[in-house]
Amino acid sequence: MNSEKPGVDRRGFLKRAGLVSAAAAGAPLAATAPAEALDLNLDIDVDLLFGRDRYRWLVGDHHIHTQYSYDAMYTVDGIAVDARRHGADWAVITDHGHAAHEKSSVERTDAAIRAAQREHPDLLLWQGMEWNVPGAEHATLFFQAGANQAAKLREFERTFDWRLTGTEPGTPDNEALAVAAIRWLAAEERARRIHAPVVVVNHPLRNGRIAPHEIRALRDAAPGIVIGMEGAPGAQADGFPKPLGSGGGARGGYGNSPGSNSWPGFPASAYRTYGGFDWSTATVGGLWDSLLAEGKPWWITSNSDSHYNRGDTHVRPGVPDGYYDEHGAYPDPIDTGVPQTLPPYADFAPAEFSRTVVGVSRRSHEGVLEGLRAGRVWVVHGGLAQELEFGAYSGWSSATMGGRLRVRRGSDVTVVVSAKLAARPNGGGTIPRLARLDLVSGPVTGPAADRDTQTAPGTRVVRSFEPRWAPGRRVAFRHTFRNVREPFFVRTRGTDGKKHVAGEIEPSADVVGQSNPFEDLWLYGNPIFVDVR
Repeated sequence: MNSEKPGVDRRGFLKRAGLVSAAAAGAPLAATAPAEALDLNLDIDVDLLFGRDRYRWLVGDHHIHTQYSYDAMYTVDGIAVDARRHGADWAVITDHGHAAHEKSSVERTDAAIRAAQREHPDLLLWQGMEWNVPGAEHATLFFQAGANQAAKLREFERTFDWRLTGTEPGTPDNEALAVAAIRWLAAEERARRIHAPVVVVNHPLRNGRIAPHEIRALRDAAPGIVIGMEGAPGAQADGFPKPLGSGGGARGGYGNSPGSNSWPGFPASAYRTYGGFDWSTATVGGLWDSLLAEGKPWWITSNSDSHYNRGDTHVRPGVPDGYYDEHGAYPDPIDTGVPQTLPPYADFAPAEFSRTVVGVSRRSHEGVLEGLRAGRVWVVHGGLAQELEFGAYSGWSSATMGGRLRVRRGSDVTVVVSAKLAARPNGGGTIPRLARLDLVSGPVTGPAADRDTQTAPGTRVVRSFEPRWAPGRRVAFRHTFRNVREPFFVRTRGTDGKKHVAGEIEPSADVVGQSNPFEDLWLYGNPIFVDVR
């Protein structure tokens, strides 16, 4: 983690470090509940700034497994019921690429999803897949293809999944096949055989198997398709200490060390999560920021990676060895009536703990895909906030998350962050308290000369704000960049403030076996780019 950031354990420390809150710096705090207007004395319409007249925000999860995965158990309908119970508006079924899956599961999953969609019309459901990326590890893939959804997924799986093609090792030829897969998706979209394909790199540094140059190659192969990465992995319940959990797991399964297919340039610290987030996301001036410093879109998401959900009463029936290989699915799970606290993987149900919130112009499958591709996305753990709004403006021009604000050199750019605080207990039994919001900014310096670059010098926390807490209250702050001369990006994050690196404002590493996820909550908003001409 970057160790050059000032701490925030006390307000006095913040002030000494020059990170006084926006309210202390003269930008008034708005306490407007239940009204929605923000009294920040802005010279632009707030509804326009945040896109309230254009977007509604839908909660979802793009990484979920069912009985059609070799290591999971849920029915599609069971996933849909759980997703709706926890407030999800959209969900993607992403069973693993596998020979038995390709042979026996694709059409059966398609039929199950269509049936669940009829049964749960208020939940937008997709059939996608968790792609075994040649030369790397895993990624979510989904798109729209109507009646041909299953056929197109099977064609992709058969042609480009390393479990079926024997292309797992990180060789140049295998990396080239991964790029060819993305170009195939782009060609299929141009031919209108599929619509709006989306690829998200899953748990990117869990095993360190996707190098920075691979990320850049996939991103650049077809801009707009490989949209980003899981800023936080699923399986967030895997780190509970005893007696709440096994005492031996790690949040997100990030308890690993380099292996034979790992890229050697990652430090040992990259194999852990920080406040539940991937090292590449949690490090200010790290890999995520190095990608943003190129001025190209690279968004983050979060998800459940649901296989076996902690606290669920269902178990997978016992079956003989080789059952999945023969059938491409497991029998329906059995309800024991006994909550499971030590499942094989300790996941949460979709939207129960991790949420990806997408700004859509219409409530539809296409609307969610378009919102994801545009980067109108923020992610949150444990209900830390009900809403997050993030916008930047100069004059009468404005942009929200994922957008670009174009200004003349010498202009002032004002950034506004608004959050609606939590009002109800989360799964940990308490109402989470948002203790701090940070504004992170870095220069846009153009394409990286070294494609394995994983640092972004000059990126820093430019302002922190400590809101006064009250359940359900709406708070806001602003910060103005004066006389901007060069392009930059700006993003936001928030925390419950319970855990940091000593004397710093950065998240601390999650300890294997000792990481109750409800005791270290964060949220992140995707960036806004400011182009200067």
